[in-house]
Formats: sequence, structure tokens, C-alpha cells
Amino acid sequence: MGWKLKTAEIFLSVLTFYVTYAVEGKNEEPRVECADFNNKTWLANHQQVSKLHVQYLLFTRKNIDCASLFSEASLKSNTYFNSSLPTKIIVHGYRALGTKPSWVKILAQALLQAQNANVVVVDWVYGASFAYNLVVDNYKEVAVQISVFINQLKNHGCKLESFHFIGISLGAHVSGFIGTLFKGEIGRITGLDPAGPMFKGADIYDRLDPSDALFVEAIHTDSDYFGISIPVGHVDFFLNGGKDQIGCSRSRFPSILVYFPVYGYVICDHMRALHVYISALNGTCPLTGIPCSSYEDFLKGRCLDCQGAFHGTCPQIGLLENNGVTVNPLHKQEKLFLMTTSSPPFCAHHILVHLNVSRLDKSAEVQVTLRTRGFAETEQRIKLQTDGKNYRMVMAHPAQLCEIDSIQLKNTGARFYRQGDIHFVSVCIIEFPTVRIAKPLCVRNIDITRGSPWNHDFVQLCEDF
Repeated sequence: MGWKLKTAEIFLSVLTFYVTYAVEGKNEEPRVECADFNNKTWLANHQQVSKLHVQYLLFTRKNIDCASLFSEASLKSNTYFNSSLPTKIIVHGYRALGTKPSWVKILAQALLQAQNANVVVVDWVYGASFAYNLVVDNYKEVAVQISVFINQLKNHGCKLESFHFIGISLGAHVSGFIGTLFKGEIGRITGLDPAGPMFKGADIYDRLDPSDALFVEAIHTDSDYFGISIPVGHVDFFLNGGKDQIGCSRSRFPSILVYFPVYGYVICDHMRALHVYISALNGTCPLTGIPCSSYEDFLKGRCLDCQGAFHGTCPQIGLLENNGVTVNPLHKQEKLFLMTTSSPPFCAHHILVHLNVSRLDKSAEVQVTLRTRGFAETEQRIKLQTDGKNYRMVMAHPAQLCEIDSIQLKNTGARFYRQGDIHFVSVCIIEFPTVRIAKPLCVRNIDITRGSPWNHDFVQLCEDF
């Protein structure tokens, strides 16, 4: 019996050790609960809470997956914040449904992967969830509260030029007013499709403009509805003309008050700026803008480089200093155009197609198709007139020029009133802005009859150039 009792005592000791240390984890650090956005419903039931109730969440490379609540009171005890690093401030916009932004953590992590910094997320969901006009009436008060917080960070060693505000929609104008309060001495402001309603005709004091920071950039993706249609920064990227984005539904406002799930489709164009920016931070491929007076001129191939305003260096979306712009002083409100694809990483290669056509007896229509193995083919149609010989159009292709396998031309005109046969003196394609190939790829003396597509294969490798 003695050995059984001794065995039982040993077993009990081992069990006690396991429960005390392995299960309760007394030798481990206490588990930290991740901070999150306030719940609007909870806040609405507490009368002591201010109508704006702004709070701050902090992400760093030390807590990239788990935000911590951040305030002046926590500065001394917070082991994550580093005043010697740049500080990114994310400011969301109008929250029609009162829900927290689902994209915040993704954006914060993309910023931290691209640069070692403090990422502070401004949570003002409660104040952003009333009627839109009421939220706009209060956005300056939110900006004032954030400015007080910035002054507190300054007192702890942060410099104004080290702050980079990323404002989404209405958050862009909140960021702009903060910049005004600091007399334009903030380092950088990025406006992701800055809000348009109630701001398109506003004074520059009331909206984002180039004087709000040392460098102001904006990405426009919904300038005909929720976004602003005018340039508001030193450089303004208008994706696909700044309006209709590839892959977004063209129908607007389909019973939004009845079927909330369609809300995502309604704001698809508006939120594309955010998703493209995140993709640019991941650095998969460059998203480069070309200066041009209008998107129509851009599509007609009248703007192919950045030799004028930017001395040959084309601005890129992302975290490059001043988007890679080296001119000094900076130009203001430069319109930049680029085309994208419908899904991440959104990068499209700009291919200029130049058609030299013999004189026609009747008008015609030609479909141009570019093909690359492993990618979806790109198609576009162009109308040919009796008084024209040279036609230029820009196509957005997912692969670069030296990876294009073939080009096809097809006469798609109606049988009874369009040109029957078309003679092309030459068909040329070139990628811009020029990276590898300085000369266009051309094919000469081509005859196309209706119903018989013409195809030409390109035999080339990128390494050859």
C-alpha cells in the first residue's frame, strides 16, 4: 500500500504543478486584449459620452496584429509608440450604417510592412454615423480634437513633418483642416477619393488643398458621385479617368434602403482608391501616373511621358517621397491619369496602338485584340472615318509590351453601310512611359476584309531588350 500512496502523492504534485503553471500560466505574461472601434449602439446608451467620442488605436511592428488603445495618458506606459519614427494617422470617413471600417487593420498592416512607423487609427465612427449633412457640419470639430492630440505627441518629441495623414473620403477633408490648423507644416496628406458632396464648391479653407501639408496627394476613383471632381493636391491621380472603375457595377443606388448588402456595390468605385493604395503599398508592381490635360487626350495617346511638369520622372502611388517627384518647388494640382485592371494588384500596362489607314470610301469600325498567354485578352474598338488616316488609342493590358504574343484586327462594321475592305499602311504598338522598348513594334501593308480577322504573332522575349 505504501508504494501506491507514494505514487498518488507524486501524481498529485505533478497535477498541481500543471494546473498552477501550465494551465493558469503564472509564469507567462498576462494576455492582452486587442483594442477595437467603439460600438455605436453602446455609446448611444451612455449619456455621459460626447457626441463625437474620438479615440485612437495604435499599431506598430511590435503589435502589428493587435491594436492598443492610445492616448496622452498612455504615452509614458506604452512600450510600442516610438517618437523617433514617422507617424501615420488613418482617418476614416462617413459611416452611413454606423459600422466600423473593416479595412483598417489591412491598411495599417500594409503601411507597417512598407515602412517602420507608428500607425494611429482615428476612431470617430459615432460622430460619423448621423445624417451626412450633420456629419459634415461637425467634421471640423473632429479635426480640432485630433489637432489637440497631435500637439500632445509633439510635446513628447514628435515633429510635425514626421506626420503623414491618410484620409479616406470625408476623412481627407478632416485631414486637410488639421493641416490648416498647423499652417501646412504637416509632412504629408494622402486623400483617398476625397468626398465630393458639399465640398465641390467649397473654399480651400473648408476642404483639402495643396497648402494643407508639405506634400498633398489624392487618388480619385468616383469623381462623378461620392468623390470630388477637382484636383486638391500637389499631384492628383485620376484612375481610369477618376469615375467608373473596371469591375464595379454601373447601376447606382439599387434600393439601398431595402437591401443593405448592395451597399458595397454602390460604393465600389468610391472605395477603389483605398484598395489600389493598399496594393501599391504591397509593392507588387508600380502604379504610375501620366500628366495630361484630360482623360480624353490621354486615351487618344496625346500624353506619353512626364518630360514637362516632372522633368521625365513619372509620379508613382505609394510611399516614395513626394511620389518620386523631384522638381522643386512642387507644382500644384497636377492631373495624372492611369488605367488599372479590375482586381489586385490593379496594375495595367499602357499600350499605345497607332493605326495608319488608307483613305476609306465609307466609315468603318475595327476591333483590336491583344493577347498574352496566361492573361485575359484585351479588346477595344475604334471607329474609322472617311477623312482620317492616323488613329491612336491607349489600351490597358495586364502584361508588358515584350510579353504580348499576338495582335488581331477585325473589321466589325455593319455590312450595308460600312467599309468592306480596309487597307492598313501600318499597325504599331508601343508601351509608355517607355521602360525597355524605345521603338514601336510595327507591321506594314495589311488588308482586312469583313468577317476575316487578321492576326500577327510577335516572337520576342523581354530579356532581348
